[in-house]
Amino acid sequence: MKNPFAGIGDLGKMMAAARDMQGKVDEFQKTLETLTVVGESGAGLVRATANAKGELQAIDIDPSIFVPSEKQVVEDLILAAIRDAQDKAMARAQSEGQRLAGDMGLPPGMKLPF
Repeated sequence: MKNPFAGIGDLGKMMAAARDMQGKVDEFQKTLETLTVVGESGAGLVRATANAKGELQAIDIDPSIFVPSEKQVVEDLILAAIRDAQDKAMARAQSEGQRLAGDMGLPPGMKLPF
């Protein structure tokens, strides 16, 4: 007769590994909140700072571009800087995710659920 409790030790190891992985994913999410990227447009006249989750943190606008007749240009530069920051945030998050996956021994290119 086969022992019904034969795999319990392996199950315990799997549960411990799952808890460890969840802890690393939680730590990764917190890390993304602290990593910052800066997007620019207009040769640095407008700068948008975001965290690696893509959440906008700050906008810095050079006062020299505040000319009423150039309102549309300023708006376009602001949008471009925000988009640049978001693109950089996404790239940073992917890079950090690949690093975490490698640290966890997962194969290269494997997508983690976040």
